[in-house]
Amino acid sequence: QLVESGGGLVQPGGSLRLSCTASEFTLENYAIGWFRQAPGKEREGVSCISRSGGSTKYVDSVKGRFILSRDNAKNTVYLQMISLKPEDTAVYYCNFVPVRSWGQGTQVTVSS
Repeated sequence: QLVESGGGLVQPGGSLRLSCTASEFTLENYAIGWFRQAPGKEREGVSCISRSGGSTKYVDSVKGRFILSRDNAKNTVYLQMISLKPEDTAVYYCNFVPVRSWGQGTQVTVSS
């Protein structure tokens, strides 16, 4: 299971960096994705990164604002989020691609 952290309350236009770590897996051996679920909405894919880290994909609504990266030395995948909008408010999850069991997620709230 993967563990997410780094969420919080931020004003519109602000930034956050989410982290995804694992104690039982070496993340560089897997493609990893970030997903989010807003209240009353279905969970959606936000971004994913290939095993090598050489390929990343983003949903259109976050392109140019979110950056997904790996730090293999720390066994961590990061989701850097800038220019946050209220519509980014959601619980954010990381998972393997293809997905396995879901973790607890980390809450991101964008509000003034």
